[in-house]
Amino acid sequence: MHAHTHELACMHTHTYPLIYMHAHTHTNVHAHTRTHTHTYMHAHAHTHAHTHTHTHTYMHAHTHARTHTYPQTHIHTHIQMHTHTCAHTLTNTHTHTHAHTHT
Repeated sequence: MHAHTHELACMHTHTYPLIYMHAHTHTNVHAHTRTHTHTYMHAHAHTHAHTHTHTHTYMHAHTHARTHTYPQTHIHTHIQMHTHTCAHTLTNTHTHTHAHTHT
């Protein structure tokens, strides 16, 4: 007998608000012109957690029959039950970073 139990858990984590990084670059020319550069970085983190639970049940039946010279028969039956439960958790984290530069 094989009993399989699958449990799927998905967690989505979004990191808000956005991270703003401002980089100011000052360039001095003859007319004293200032150039401002703004860099916006958007970081999105996606975390996927998958939990798989597998339950395996093994049944072993052994029957031993012994016959003697006189009319008597002994039958021995051994039944062993083995249950194995395995839990696997996979966590994947994806981080997407977008940088926008405005001058």
